[in-house]
Amino acid sequence: MLDSRTISLVRAGFKSVLAAEDGPAHLAQSFYAQLFVENPDFRSLFPASMDQQRDHFVRALAYVFDNLDKDERIEPFLRQLGRDHRKHGVDGSHFRAGASALIAAFRNFVGNEVWTDEVEVAWHETLALLTDNMAVAADSDELPPYWGATIVEHQRVLDDLAIIRLQLDEGVHYYPGQYVSVQIPQRPKLWRYLSPAIPCNPQGELEFHVRRVSGGWVSPAMVTESVVGGRWAISPPLGGLQVDRNIPEDVLMIAGGTGLAPLRAQIMDMARRSRNPRVHLFTSGIYPRDLYDAQTLWQLSLSNPWLTVVPVTEEYENPWWHCGPTPELPSGMHHQLHGSIGKVVTQFGSWADRQIQISGSPSMVRTTLYALRKVGTPMSHVQHDPL
Repeated sequence: MLDSRTISLVRAGFKSVLAAEDGPAHLAQSFYAQLFVENPDFRSLFPASMDQQRDHFVRALAYVFDNLDKDERIEPFLRQLGRDHRKHGVDGSHFRAGASALIAAFRNFVGNEVWTDEVEVAWHETLALLTDNMAVAADSDELPPYWGATIVEHQRVLDDLAIIRLQLDEGVHYYPGQYVSVQIPQRPKLWRYLSPAIPCNPQGELEFHVRRVSGGWVSPAMVTESVVGGRWAISPPLGGLQVDRNIPEDVLMIAGGTGLAPLRAQIMDMARRSRNPRVHLFTSGIYPRDLYDAQTLWQLSLSNPWLTVVPVTEEYENPWWHCGPTPELPSGMHHQLHGSIGKVVTQFGSWADRQIQISGSPSMVRTTLYALRKVGTPMSHVQHDPL
């Protein structure tokens, strides 16, 4: 357990990085350069392009430093992070080497005037705690670092969105709401996080909803090049979005685009039970075309009266360049609302009496959190995966 002074010093240092122009990118570049200088053999563990890796690294640091005083959040996250890195061939010794490189990178970033003896001790204590958690988890996990899976169906529901179903070689247990890392043969060493859109099942079936990201390295290949019979690698599950059934509060779920997947999986799992809390699901996109799963959600709401589905789009019409079919909203479904998802949701109040989950792009999650804070929503009620 870190004391408040140590946490304050580390947070203040990292905030100075975030506040500087190109600070996060500079810190990440310096960290990996230092890491590879000290450990040249580590370079082969990483992909040729490091842009996405650096971005993930900074996001993970931000989440860790924000939650240093919350053991119930940070310890499970660190253990998951340690286990997840096994897919790269990483073990405990790699994490401890990484701590040394990060301290050197941060010292170079802030300069000697800011890097006092007290600051150095704070960073050493903090990173020792973090790396020990990750190293122990990585070295003690008995599961394989990943499993093989075969594509059994590839459905192109929009020109830039595909529903991909796979059959795992062996069963992998995950909780609805969790996510996994995925590697495809077209992009070796480039792992991407995807959330299963269906609950875990004995047959070892998975379903992913994949949106092609413009300029992305992996998602375009997933959407346009995946074929039945293709082989993917799937890592052990991560994350912890879940409905707490031990408290009496109802549930608000807010989905942006394919961020619907982990919320959908939880709703499908809840539908197996006879008693559930009330769930309001706001499913959103920029254009009407983005409400691609409206029929499935409508069918779920018809057979589960505790579920209310509200469709939301920022625009009234599809873009001029969209020439494919637009999913139609079922007759009888809640009428479509318009505006940014955060503003639409908060028009109904603060939802302070609900368990709240948000899932979507990092920008969608950030703007929705901001809208909820403005109307007084307790942030302790809100769950989202690390950005």
